[in-house]
Amino acid sequence: MLRPAVLCLLLACTVSFSNAAVVEDGGLPVMWAHATDQLGDLPVENGILNPDAWHYLHRMSLYRLIIAATDPFLGVMGPGPTESPVWGLPLQLGWLLTSGRLADPTGATTCGLQTGDTMCISPKSWWGCVNYFGSVIPFLSGAQQGFFGAGVQMQQPAGEDYCTTYDDCKTRFPDAIDNWDKFYQGLRAAAESPLPDNEKKDALLGLYWKAQMASTYASAACNSLQSSYSTVEVTFANSWLNSAEYVAAAHFQSNIERAVKFMTPLPGRVLQENDSPPNIADLSTEENHTLRIFSWMKNMNTLLGGRLVTTWQSAMCSVTTREKGREMLEQLLLDPGFATSTFVGIITSMGTSC
Repeated sequence: MLRPAVLCLLLACTVSFSNAAVVEDGGLPVMWAHATDQLGDLPVENGILNPDAWHYLHRMSLYRLIIAATDPFLGVMGPGPTESPVWGLPLQLGWLLTSGRLADPTGATTCGLQTGDTMCISPKSWWGCVNYFGSVIPFLSGAQQGFFGAGVQMQQPAGEDYCTTYDDCKTRFPDAIDNWDKFYQGLRAAAESPLPDNEKKDALLGLYWKAQMASTYASAACNSLQSSYSTVEVTFANSWLNSAEYVAAAHFQSNIERAVKFMTPLPGRVLQENDSPPNIADLSTEENHTLRIFSWMKNMNTLLGGRLVTTWQSAMCSVTTREKGREMLEQLLLDPGFATSTFVGIITSMGTSC
């Protein structure tokens, strides 16, 4: 069984909350080895699985269980155990932990702080709330679709009103649940599909990202929690959400190697009101570059009335253009010498060829 009190004492010594972005530990998500891939290690109440999604190791365990259950259906992603696109989610959760974004931003509790329970995910954290929709909803859907073979009800934080069962989440967020259901159903259907592996892979990535984005849109329910953050952090948060539109449309395969490459340059701490991106002295050149590009993408899309995103989505119309799109995103986000004007010009020309 997971023993929170013992594990927190052990892991508080190994987690480093620094300004450097940390998304992995020994090539795997942060504290992956301390999460479980056995349903029996999670709490059970009245015969129903009852995880505490507001404890970091429980939430990480949801991801570990999802990956273990879906890996047998994702052989088209490539050889080896780290090719599943789902790996991007636990890596992201690790970044949220080490950057301090899962802690209580109101200061009312020590949840998530080094001075409190480092494994606590605050229900008042906007980031923790958004991630709830990208962890609990896919897990509940997977359980409903028979991937885990257990009834599930998540623990409810005191005084909060998060959906905790499949039926509850389906009632409140039907599009998110429906699209995760289609992803799991698509995994089984792909096993019988006569399509070539490259087309199966692209189709499964399409289902995966449609489900991911449905969870992201559902997380608008978290918007009121942004009031506890600086305007600089809120600007980054909103540009981070906007960037997902591009990644999703390109059917990005967020395996460990690729996901780490894109997440390492994310800011390794919560941004404060006196920060002035992209010139934040205690952040790396790469982190400042990411802040600049995310801001540019969001602002340019706003200036164009949303047409940068829609043009990009239109351009991602085939397996070939999506492959080119993934290459362009890598250049834009990771190469400081890549001109943003080049990005706009290329996607405009790509869009006309569809």
